[in-house]
Amino acid sequence: MTWKNLLQPDLIVSGSVLSLTPDIIHQYKLKGLVLDVDETLVPIRISGASPELKQWVEQIRTDVAMCLVSNNLSESRIGSIARSLNLPYYLGAAKPSRRKIQEALKQMNLPANQVGMVGDRLFTDVIVGNRLGMFTILVEPIVHPDIALRSHPIRNFEVWVSEALGASIIPKETKIQKP
Repeated sequence: MTWKNLLQPDLIVSGSVLSLTPDIIHQYKLKGLVLDVDETLVPIRISGASPELKQWVEQIRTDVAMCLVSNNLSESRIGSIARSLNLPYYLGAAKPSRRKIQEALKQMNLPANQVGMVGDRLFTDVIVGNRLGMFTILVEPIVHPDIALRSHPIRNFEVWVSEALGASIIPKETKIQKP
């Protein structure tokens, strides 16, 4: 697999994970979602799910299986978020390592090609999903207001390198706009 293929998301959602609707999930015939946690579901310093996130999970769970997979090692923080959403979770994934994602797929009892890997980072979430043949979905990060004022040098670097290697941050499919 080329770097371009590894770094190219299948779908780019203009907006946070909350913009990923049941209609989009049905359109791509997904049966499950593996969800990154930090800045995909909650800002990095927050230890609980927002009411909006809880409502989104309840809406989505009627259609697909879901599992949280985080590189974060904090059992208290990630476990608290997962329990508040009533979702299974895996810590210390070391994405783009495939091991914990494969465990999540096994737990959901779904083949990789029927599961979306949802995250805000190209070099972790998109690469691991593409390595496993998942449908990769890049969302805009949810950041803490104090951090939002600063730039994201790592994310900016990832985009620059990805484009230099031939990947486009313009999606393969139609870009989904914020409601």
